Amino acid sequence: VLREDYDIVFATSTPLTIAIPGIIARWIKNKKFIFEIRDLWPELPKAMGVISNTWLLGAISALEWISYKSAHKLIGLSPGMVDGIIRRGIEPEKVQMISNGCDDIFFDAGPNTWRPDPIRPDDFMAVFSGAHGIANGLDAVIDAGIELNKRGRNDIKILLIGQGGQKARLQERVKNNRLNNIIFHDSIPKTKIVELFANTDLGLQILQNIPAFREGTSPNKFFDYIAAGVPVLINYPGWLADKVDEYKCGFVVRPESPIEFADAIEKASYNKKTLELSEMGKNARLLATREFSRKELSEKWVHWVTQP
Repeated sequence: VLREDYDIVFATSTPLTIAIPGIIARWIKNKKFIFEIRDLWPELPKAMGVISNTWLLGAISALEWISYKSAHKLIGLSPGMVDGIIRRGIEPEKVQMISNGCDDIFFDAGPNTWRPDPIRPDDFMAVFSGAHGIANGLDAVIDAGIELNKRGRNDIKILLIGQGGQKARLQERVKNNRLNNIIFHDSIPKTKIVELFANTDLGLQILQNIPAFREGTSPNKFFDYIAAGVPVLINYPGWLADKVDEYKCGFVVRPESPIEFADAIEKASYNKKTLELSEMGKNARLLATREFSRKELSEKWVHWVTQP
């Protein structure tokens, strides 16, 4: 930022320290600084218990306030992020919500579709694609798998795609409970995700039961599901759950309720036979194109960033 020739600095967090070059550009080089918030810090790590040191939380909070005050304009990816920015004393007219978007053209499936080998063509397949970390709360999926196993629903398979610090522990839980209805898979390229989602019955939007997540997250996987026309099961309330209810494009279950989680997957498997699930998929695609079109959101972004 001190060497290059430019007009605008755009920084997108996390980590929050990414704002430091923008702060320098604003106050030393008098450049326009746009700051996008993808996670509220230190609010989310504090709520998760990841950071508990009072001095460290205070330092992060101070950096957050300086970053917001230094930015000419701010972008929040969810309603909760926008509210969190304004709570720090930022004028509402300086903040715009522009969420993650859906690349609906990219997710137009081609002729190739696939499923991992352990999953049969006639199985009902629910997919989670994303990080296997503390925040993702994937024990809820294992708990639902245990419940489905008790019911003898061997025709329902849950596929977990990705990596993360909790993956080995989750795999151990599956092994200890002798579950054959949960399959782990390494991360795969986006092009292969498109082909997989074309053969997916249900997308899983899962997070740990933390109130701050309900309005304060904008998870990419949700937008990929609906862009592909895949119905979504979401296990926490909030703005995305409200969209699922509004568009009738999936199922909303209460946090930490494995029976309700398993009931919803079973209901989805029955609905597949009655074509109701297909209607949910069409509604998911409608939500993607009507409210989260990447083309329209990118135009909104450009207008917000470049206007005086």
